[in-house]
Amino acid sequence: MRYMDRRTFGASAVAAIAGLAAGCSSSSSTTQSSANPTSSAVDLSSVTLNIGDQKGTGAQALLTAAGLLSSLPFKANWADFTSGPPMLEAMSSGSVDVGGVGDAPPVFAASGGEGIVIVGARVAVNGDQDAVLVPKSSSITSPSQLKGKKIAVGNGSSANYHLLTVLTKAGLTTKDVTIVNLQPAEALAAFTSGSVDAWDVWPPYVQQVEAEGAKAIATGASYGSAYSYQVASKTAVSDPSKAAALKSYLTTLNKAYSWAAANPDKWGAVWAKAAGLSQAIMDKAAAVDGQKPVAITSETISSEQGLVDQFYAAGLIPSKVDISGYITTQFNDTI
Repeated sequence: MRYMDRRTFGASAVAAIAGLAAGCSSSSSTTQSSANPTSSAVDLSSVTLNIGDQKGTGAQALLTAAGLLSSLPFKANWADFTSGPPMLEAMSSGSVDVGGVGDAPPVFAASGGEGIVIVGARVAVNGDQDAVLVPKSSSITSPSQLKGKKIAVGNGSSANYHLLTVLTKAGLTTKDVTIVNLQPAEALAAFTSGSVDAWDVWPPYVQQVEAEGAKAIATGASYGSAYSYQVASKTAVSDPSKAAALKSYLTTLNKAYSWAAANPDKWGAVWAKAAGLSQAIMDKAAAVDGQKPVAITSETISSEQGLVDQFYAAGLIPSKVDISGYITTQFNDTI
């Protein structure tokens, strides 16, 4: 369900479950918005939201599992992405209005001047569940042994930040390893073929390769960040009709996340169909990857600014932006 960032299983599976068409709003920065439109002031039936989705996030499948998909009062066009960074690029270009990502994609997007705004936040119940994985036959047993190794990770994804914290705690830097920028499907192939030594990724990919014998050498609350986000285009937030639809969507989605955290077995069953993986794998992913919707506060903003500072210090982003300029609290009442 991360998530957020995070993430490519078949788009047709989700579409089959929800019976909705794939489709896909635009543009830069904002803090607290002056207006807080309500759905009662807008005829939402005439509004279309273009929603970005990931199989790791599974928002469409999640709403289906919680029995809430049909309650959306606006038209939803869904588009699948392999991870958060390409989704936010599409958002900035105008083809996506809103979508769920992990902690790092908004940092990379903001640093690149993309027109996005964090509109909602979730915190992982069990801490960051991204993991650094090594193959079953690998002799690597600790992060310190990653020095000189090839590690697959999606650039700008939540796993990118997770890996940065893993290396830092092991006394290493990104210059001590060879980072291979791969999207999940490509990384899975590289990992299975042995062309990389390790892979940093999120659930359910973690559980998928663990089922084949892969070993996690760094995971849990001591690494990464517990936050994931809903991000919208600045254009959508500034448009009263779109903003009203966003409020309705976030309210419904937050209910679905709370439902999934309380019913991981039921969520896992639907998630398995959407992801095209076995229920045994998805049950494990659902059990560890629960998310709790939370209000955006100064603590949230400070946490995300910490990512900016660390990525900039590591030379991984071009500018040290003030992330508060890319966050709004106007949708906090959707919790």
